[in-house]
Amino acid sequence: MQTPKENVQVLISAAEIAARVSALAHDIAAKLPPDVMVVSLLRGSFVFTADLIRALHTCASPHPMRPQVDFMTLASYHKGTVSSGTIQVVRDLTEDVTGRDVLIVDDILESGRTLTYARDLVVSRKAKSVQIAVLLEKPGHRKVEIAADFVGFIIPDKFVVGYGLDYANYYRELPYVGVIAEG
Repeated sequence: MQTPKENVQVLISAAEIAARVSALAHDIAAKLPPDVMVVSLLRGSFVFTADLIRALHTCASPHPMRPQVDFMTLASYHKGTVSSGTIQVVRDLTEDVTGRDVLIVDDILESGRTLTYARDLVVSRKAKSVQIAVLLEKPGHRKVEIAADFVGFIIPDKFVVGYGLDYANYYRELPYVGVIAEG
């Protein structure tokens, strides 16, 4: 499969992402305790999570943030562009979340199935609180009722790649969010 970058049209630029991630970090720092446990849902959110925790580090107001990070891999897309609707835990958390304030970080909120599954799993493990941050939200596709507490961008109904998001594990390296051009 060839993946020429010139076939991707920029939807959200790298500069727009950087500014929004910084703003999200300030919102999160104002609402969550400094030792929040960040649970990154892999693989799509790894770039967003890395930038977000670095931005949290630079937030001194209202208090310095000292997030801890763990990772969980949940799969629902497999190799397609549409969610299968079935969630699989491919990699589970290694840290205990009991009594912790947890921030689940994901790349995109679309059907809501993956985030609902992750949230319910963390709640069942007796987390003190669970908040959700997503880089992207695509309204109109919810299959379950869930809302993110922190949202980077609301996007149109298009399949997006870049900034950690992929198509068949390609395009994750792009510094922006884009749409694969037709033809």
